[in-house]
Amino acid sequence: MIRISSLNKTFNQGRLNEVRSLQNLNLLVEENDFVVIVGANGSGKSTLLNCIAGSILPTSGSIIMDGTDVTKYADYKRSKWIARVFQNPLSGTAPDLSILENFRLASLRTGSKSLTIGINEEFRGRVKEKVAMLGMGLEAKLDQAIGTLSGGQRQALTLLMATMDDLKILLLDEPTAALDPRSAELVMKTADRIIKDYRLTALMVTHNIKDAYTYGNRVIQMTEGRVLRDIKQEEKKALEMPSIYEWFG
Repeated sequence: MIRISSLNKTFNQGRLNEVRSLQNLNLLVEENDFVVIVGANGSGKSTLLNCIAGSILPTSGSIIMDGTDVTKYADYKRSKWIARVFQNPLSGTAPDLSILENFRLASLRTGSKSLTIGINEEFRGRVKEKVAMLGMGLEAKLDQAIGTLSGGQRQALTLLMATMDDLKILLLDEPTAALDPRSAELVMKTADRIIKDYRLTALMVTHNIKDAYTYGNRVIQMTEGRVLRDIKQEEKKALEMPSIYEWFG
């Protein structure tokens, strides 16, 4: 569970170019929620995700995860709870390392770090089994440099890498924005399956209204750093896609 209370984030505070990106935002994300966040540019969507991830710290307010106040924790201190997938497929992977080596680095994310990669046959078998889930034939290419793959393939593998540890929260920051429609569909179906199979709590920022309508059990619209609409469960099931378009009319 994530409890966000009176969260504020102001950039360039006290200067002429001051920007109030989050304004007294309150949000409760229940365990196993898949929350899709929509809003116009500058509404605070990515700032909210950055504050949850710990890549930026709020100006004021609090963020509680599973009963722990993580408001002042840096991102690496939150890694035992959180994994994140960015919109750029080049982020989140080491392009010159193989698929297998990237999975090994991901497996060390929340544990003790070691300078040795330390890949053994048991680990290779685990990764092969996971990668086979994608149905893309990549399980036969584990020694291939991940940077040689397509954006959709890398993004799908990044999602799988997030499950190498006992993950609780998955943050998706416009994960399909840089992909062609076919790759985007593959990535979204993979994300949805992983979230359900591993019973994750997930938050996804997107500009894709179809994805906001299709995925998640909850959709939030943000504006001017606040939550304007919060559509949950049965109400979301009854929601029609044209209604979401009308939010931006």
